[in-house]
Amino acid sequence: MATRIRLQRHGRKGYAFYHIVIADSRAPRDGRYTEKIGTYNPNTNPATVDLNFERALYWVLCGAQPTDTVRNILSSEGVYMKKHLLGGVKKGAFGEAEAEAKFEAWKNNKQTGLANYKAKLEAAAKEEAKARLEAEKKVNEAKAKAVAEKKAAAQAAEAPAEEAAPAEETAAE
Repeated sequence: MATRIRLQRHGRKGYAFYHIVIADSRAPRDGRYTEKIGTYNPNTNPATVDLNFERALYWVLCGAQPTDTVRNILSSEGVYMKKHLLGGVKKGAFGEAEAEAKFEAWKNNKQTGLANYKAKLEAAAKEEAKARLEAEKKVNEAKAKAVAEKKAAAQAAEAPAEEAAPAEETAAE
């Protein structure tokens, strides 16, 4: 039996959410599966992946073939990096402790990059909100100025009429 690591679609229309599953290659996309090893939500920025790392590594080492998208997910989560390092240990290129140190360094570098990306997104969102607030203030000031001019014009129109009325009364006397 050829096993595949694939995505199983869930969620509503236009808002897909996926389970990462181990399934027989002959099974349909949303059909029967052997084991669920994680979830993938592409709707967030960056995409959210919740993966059982140990089970994913086990299935990759057993020879399960991932689909293209799942291969990218596993690669970004470090499963293939760990597989590569374990292959080096098996060949005797370096020790298991050194492999673990390399993996931890890679993982920390990846997390730092992700944190920088999230900080950059948050900063961009704050700048956008600030720009919208400034634009709204300018619009409100323009409206307030127009209303003030209109009131001043109305008062100026009323003032001569009020002054003319007492002048007419004094002229009549």
